[in-house]
Amino acid sequence: MRKYLLLLVTLFALTPASAQIRGNNITVTIQPDHKDWNYKVGEKAVFTVNVLRSGTLLDNVRVDYEAGPAMYPDIQKRDVTLKDGTMKFSGKMSKPGFYQLKVTAHVGDKDYEGLCMAGFSPEKIQPATQCPADFDAFWSKALDDARKFDLDPHLTPLPDRSTKDVAVYEVSFVNDRPNGRIYGILCIPKKAGRYPALLRVPGAGIRQYHGDVWTAAQGAITLEIGIHGIPVTMEQSVYDEMFTAGLDGYYDVNLENPDRNYYKRVVVGAVRAVDYLASLPEWNGASLGVSGSSQGGFLSLAVAALDQRVTFCGVVHGAMCDYESELKGVAGGWPHYFYRVKNPSSERIRGARYYDGVNFARRIKCPGWFSFGYNDEVVPPTSAYGTYNVFKAPKTLSLYQLTGHYWYQEQWDEWQNWLLEQMKIK
Repeated sequence: MRKYLLLLVTLFALTPASAQIRGNNITVTIQPDHKDWNYKVGEKAVFTVNVLRSGTLLDNVRVDYEAGPAMYPDIQKRDVTLKDGTMKFSGKMSKPGFYQLKVTAHVGDKDYEGLCMAGFSPEKIQPATQCPADFDAFWSKALDDARKFDLDPHLTPLPDRSTKDVAVYEVSFVNDRPNGRIYGILCIPKKAGRYPALLRVPGAGIRQYHGDVWTAAQGAITLEIGIHGIPVTMEQSVYDEMFTAGLDGYYDVNLENPDRNYYKRVVVGAVRAVDYLASLPEWNGASLGVSGSSQGGFLSLAVAALDQRVTFCGVVHGAMCDYESELKGVAGGWPHYFYRVKNPSSERIRGARYYDGVNFARRIKCPGWFSFGYNDEVVPPTSAYGTYNVFKAPKTLSLYQLTGHYWYQEQWDEWQNWLLEQMKIK
C-alpha cells in the first residue's frame, strides 16, 4: 500500500500544472425565455443575464452590453452596475433573422463575456446571394479542363499510423494541371472487400493531417485532404512558416476574378478527390459521402453539388455562405468579404457568387445533415440557417444552440453516427 501511495504522489508531481486549469470561476450566462431559443417575428424575447462567481450571483458588478441584429448591434450601454449580479433584457425583430445580446463583465482587471443569439422565424430566412447565369457552365468547364489530365496517383505507406485493421498512406494526385497536386491521408481497411467511401474536407488554415483511421476501422475507405497543394505530413512549424510567408489571407486572393480565384483549384481538387476514390477497386461503387466543418462545410456543399456520385453530405457550421447579405446589413458567412465595406467593387461582388455555398446548396440532390450553433460569430446562424433553407434534397437539422464555432461531444457523436448510417455501417 505504501508503495502504491508513493506511486500516486509521484505521478501527481509529474503532471503539468497547466493540465489542471479548466475554464473560469467567473462566468456570464445569458438565457432566453424560450427553450428552443426561437421566436416569431414581432414577438418579444426576454433574456436573463447572470454574472456568477463559483456558481452564485456576483454583487455590484460592472458590465457593458450591446444588442441588436447579429453582427450589427444598434444598442450599446457602458458601465452599467448590476447590484445583484443579474438583469433582464428584451428585444424583438421585424423580419426573420437572429437577435444578439453580448454582455461583458469587468471584475478586477479581467473581462468576462457572455453571448446569446435568438432566432426570429429562422425557418423563413432567405439568402441574398444571387447566382450568375453561367454558374453551371463555369464549373462544368473547370472540371472538364482538369479531367483532361490523368490522376497519376502516388502512394506512400505510413506504417507508424497503420493498425492491424487499417492501412494508412499519404496520397497525392493531379489536380487541375500536371504540376499541381492534391495531397491527403488515405485509410483503407486491410480486410479484402469493397467498401463505402468518405471524403473529409478541411476547415480553413494550413496544417498537417492524420487521416480518419477510426471510421476506416468501422468498414469504410476514408480520404482526408489538404487544399494547398503541398504534402500533409510535414512538421507543423513548416506550415506555420508557409502561412506567414504568403498563405495568410489566401481566401481573398483574386476574389474579383472567378478564373483566378484561389478557391477554384481548391474546389476542383476536392472533386478530383472523388474521382480518385471512385477509381479505387476497394470502393463499393454505391456509397460515397463528403463531410467537413466551417470551410469544410462549404467544400462539402460544393462537392455534393458538382458530382452526382456523392450520395450524402454532412455540413457543420458551413462557412462561405451568403456573402451578399452583408451588403444589406445582415450577417453573412466567413470570411465576411463585404462586412461594413463601403462601395465594394461590382467585380468582387460578382466574383464571390461563384464561390458562395448558397449557390451550391441550391443544386444538391443527395441527403444532407446540417448542424450549427446560434452563438457562432464566425459563421453566424443567419447564414447557416439561410443556406439550410434553400437546400431542397432530403435534409436533417441538428441544432446545438449554445455552441459557437466549435462543437460539443454529443454533437460530434451525432455527426459521426449519421455518416456511418449513410454508409450502412452498424
